[in-house]
Amino acid sequence: MLSRAYRLISKNALCERIVCVQGGISNHRNRSRDYHVATGNSPSVSLLSPRTPFGQRFSSVQPLTAAVLIRSLSTGEGDKTALLDHIPEPPAIPVPGAPEVADIVAGAEPAFASIGLGGWTPVGIVQNCMEYLHIGLDLPWWGCIAIGTVVVRTLLFPLVIASQKNAAKMNNHMPQMQVLQMKMTEARQAGNAIDAARYGQELVLFMKEKNLNPLKNMLVPLAQAPIFISFFMGLREMANTPVDSMREGGLFWFTDLTVCDQFYALPIITSLTLFLTIELGTDSARMSAANMQVAKYILRALPLFIFPFTINFPGAILCYWACSNFFSLVQVGFLRIPRVRDYFKIDRIVTHRPETLPMKKKGFTEGVKDSWTNMKISRELEERARIDEIRFQKAGKGPLVKTYKYDPTASRAAPAGTVNAKKR
Repeated sequence: MLSRAYRLISKNALCERIVCVQGGISNHRNRSRDYHVATGNSPSVSLLSPRTPFGQRFSSVQPLTAAVLIRSLSTGEGDKTALLDHIPEPPAIPVPGAPEVADIVAGAEPAFASIGLGGWTPVGIVQNCMEYLHIGLDLPWWGCIAIGTVVVRTLLFPLVIASQKNAAKMNNHMPQMQVLQMKMTEARQAGNAIDAARYGQELVLFMKEKNLNPLKNMLVPLAQAPIFISFFMGLREMANTPVDSMREGGLFWFTDLTVCDQFYALPIITSLTLFLTIELGTDSARMSAANMQVAKYILRALPLFIFPFTINFPGAILCYWACSNFFSLVQVGFLRIPRVRDYFKIDRIVTHRPETLPMKKKGFTEGVKDSWTNMKISRELEERARIDEIRFQKAGKGPLVKTYKYDPTASRAAPAGTVNAKKR
């Protein structure tokens, strides 16, 4: 930067008077500058420093610190005097009715991290995904819940295919499995553990030969359980915090997702769709073959048991549950199409007539009685085996049990008149 700056201002600016603007000596640490203005009528004015003897010509001019929009220019950046002639345009006047900054900030939604939501736990990941769908894609909350449900259930579709393949094979080989199961049950009820174990081994070898595995039917429930719990807890925390935008993020009659449905429509829809999902998605013949009559009836009664609890759930949870049930119904109907089953290589389900099956279909009362009887017999056999084991251990470790009238180890006196062979 120059230590001294001299600039000439146009004559039109100051009534055709020549002005000399002298910048005071500035330090590189002190950026402030005092500008001294000198005026004169002569067209040629010597621009001399006040410290020189010739500078006394302007002694009558009083120095002043003027707020002149002129500053020293760098000597290494070329001539920038043209920038002095450019005056920037004034800022535009705000349009009436435009939103103020305070209004924009007041209407903005706080981040989940600022209100204690989100994180890297399964529940926090669900909440982060919901926040991304709502903020990033500008979707209402009911749309975020529906899209999240569809995406998660679609990712589990390969497990559903594997479970359907195994269920179809077990249904087609059900008569042979029922024969072995009946023999094993009869041997167990008769107390013949050897025959029961032999028939059980035959059943295991048969399922291994036909590539059957009952545990594959539990893949979908076991995979859906942690996901359902994560969605349940995540949406409940969002409703209880609460997230203010969820008060108007619903649909139709359930606009507020943070409170329960006052018309009880969502709990009823959830229970009905759950019952249809259990009825259409559960193979009754397979459950009968596995002696699961009681479990089948419990599953059918499950929607009635949970209804009193669902009426107090927030609308966000019921919205997720209903969407999941509707997706299950669509999935079951889709997998019943013959072409779809052929595409995924799922065996056609063989319909067995009840009279041809070894195990006859029983009603609710008979099924409960048989299940209860089998449980009692199994309990009695286990108790008998436990008592026999205890007696066996006592016989081997305890004192000898007297099973004779006299002690054969004790010496006895010879009766009178007996001749001793040793004595002569």
